[in-house]
Amino acid sequence: MKTRRILVLAVLLVAIGSSAMALTQDHPKKTEHPEKAKNAEHPAKAEHPAKPGDIVAVAAGADDFNTLVAAVKAAGLVETLQSEGPFTVFAPTDEAFAALPEGTVAELLKPENKAKLVSILTYHVVPGKIMAADVKTMKATSANGQDLNIKVDEGTVTVNGAKVIAADVVASNGVIHVIDAVIIPPKK
Repeated sequence: MKTRRILVLAVLLVAIGSSAMALTQDHPKKTEHPEKAKNAEHPAKAEHPAKPGDIVAVAAGADDFNTLVAAVKAAGLVETLQSEGPFTVFAPTDEAFAALPEGTVAELLKPENKAKLVSILTYHVVPGKIMAADVKTMKATSANGQDLNIKVDEGTVTVNGAKVIAADVVASNGVIHVIDAVIIPPKK
């Protein structure tokens, strides 16, 4: 259970940090190809060139992951995502959360929906550090135990249909890849 919380927190933090960085980028093609994306300059990297913060700190330091950070806190995953890791977090931006049906985020943040929130957040986290250069079409098991479908098609990377818009935002305990949508785990 502790590992699941850590992974969920990592995913949320990564998502927040990555999304913020991606939205501030003027170079959309940098995230279209893993090789190009890994060399893209990201605000989080610039802010922490020598010693990056953990996934939560990186996400909290970015402007576009406010919803993700709030969700990680509400899910009780902060300590998990601040642990040693490493984690790979597919972090949705605030804009991605805003695209959910009206009222969804507010409903998920309610204490009685904590288990569902944890499940969603941990679905965005993969144990281990997967850099853009290592990405290929594959399945990856998320921290919540369900598989993610990662596809590379003509230089564009998607995770369960969500497009990676910024990659390789390095944290001290993993890496964040920013995605343009919130991915919902399939019902078990």
